[in-house]
Amino acid sequence: MTRQKKGIYVLTVILLVVFYLVIMGLNKLGVLNSYAISILRLVCINIVLAVSLNITVGNLGQITLGHAGFMSIGAYSAAIFAKMGILPGIPGYIVGLLLGGVLACLVGILIGIPTLRLKGDYLAIVTLAFGEIIRVLIEYFKFTGGAQGIGGIPRVQSFGILFAIMCISVALMFSVMTSRHGRAVLSIRENEIAAQSSGINVTYYKTFAFALSAFFAGIAGAMYAHNLGFVGAKDFGYNKSFDILVMVVLGGMGSFTGAIFSSTALTIIPEMLRQFSDYRMIVYSLLLIMMMIFRPEGLLGRKEFSITGLVNSLVNRASRRRGDKS
Repeated sequence: MTRQKKGIYVLTVILLVVFYLVIMGLNKLGVLNSYAISILRLVCINIVLAVSLNITVGNLGQITLGHAGFMSIGAYSAAIFAKMGILPGIPGYIVGLLLGGVLACLVGILIGIPTLRLKGDYLAIVTLAFGEIIRVLIEYFKFTGGAQGIGGIPRVQSFGILFAIMCISVALMFSVMTSRHGRAVLSIRENEIAAQSSGINVTYYKTFAFALSAFFAGIAGAMYAHNLGFVGAKDFGYNKSFDILVMVVLGGMGSFTGAIFSSTALTIIPEMLRQFSDYRMIVYSLLLIMMMIFRPEGLLGRKEFSITGLVNSLVNRASRRRGDKS
């Protein structure tokens, strides 16, 4: 690792810590009330969901509509584990997150192996069907609470904990997708036939991307369950999958920072328009339509907001100013 990369990583961590301290400071000063902090907690959860779906939709290039199904597996797994009381407190919370992620990953592998042979609309329809099957099964079994859901889940509503989990999750996903495994996934998106002829195991890497996406969707679901203290199957219908997909498309399919920006905006904007209850969904829909008309590739397209590029541009400007003065 070069000295410049180490410096960029340190700068990124510092900026994240400063952002967290600013939020906490505004909260103590009364600028951000408890309701605003609850929205920011939801932003953290939606960022993990959007970035995880971006792996399949943006990096792999396969449209899937069953992401809410993996989220529900993580939510119910963590909820049932927490209700058992085997390991209370924050350690139990972390184990519940990992358990939800692993179970969602296993289901993702079982679903991905047969369905990823399909492409385009066929894959979208099949994954949508699997998502609905998961929801119906949750309502059917008694140990999941049936249609009534599961209540009394120990709540973990610390913004600091959710923010830290979000940062770690995004960093892990970004690291994997910029590694040689991620480049293999990207090659499949660009040209599957050329990737296969180059010796890349297309079936393996498709399943790998699908399972990785499902794993972090399960973690987001577990965060969601502990944040609310209640989960119901109706929270994970196909509308939820569409909402997550909209976040990815608006941010730019293939852009991690685009998914972060769009999920943040699409979580906060509906809440800002809540005072216009009769018209807020119309305004929200018009904003989405205008975005698709004037920026069809999304906020960032396939580009990433890079601190390295920002630092380099600032250094270049400073050097130019020095040259002009001399």
